Amino acid sequence: MGKNKEIRKEDLKQYSLDQITDEIVGKEGTEEREQFEFELQIDLLGDIVKQTRKERHLTQAQLGELIGVKKAQISKIENNIKDVRFSTIMKVFKALKAKIKLSVQLDNSDFNIA
Repeated sequence: MGKNKEIRKEDLKQYSLDQITDEIVGKEGTEEREQFEFELQIDLLGDIVKQTRKERHLTQAQLGELIGVKKAQISKIENNIKDVRFSTIMKVFKALKAKIKLSVQLDNSDFNIA
């Protein structure tokens, strides 16, 4: 049987989250990284909708009824399906009584919509 070699902290190399993301996903500016960032934002948006809906003690069906869509559409938003209309997402946040702040960056211009 081989001897177990003890791993010391000094022997381990540390990496930042940015370094790991660059290595695994791709460096900033690459198509892969852009897609990753987009999907992450969609995931976060779905999580926010779900968390807020639950805090308001609403079912998916009740929220859907408030904005005139089926429960399945709310489920799609919460489960990060990417083919949801922007207008539907805006209606969801309005029904949840959430303030919406939208920021768009184009080249050297920033547009903020409150």
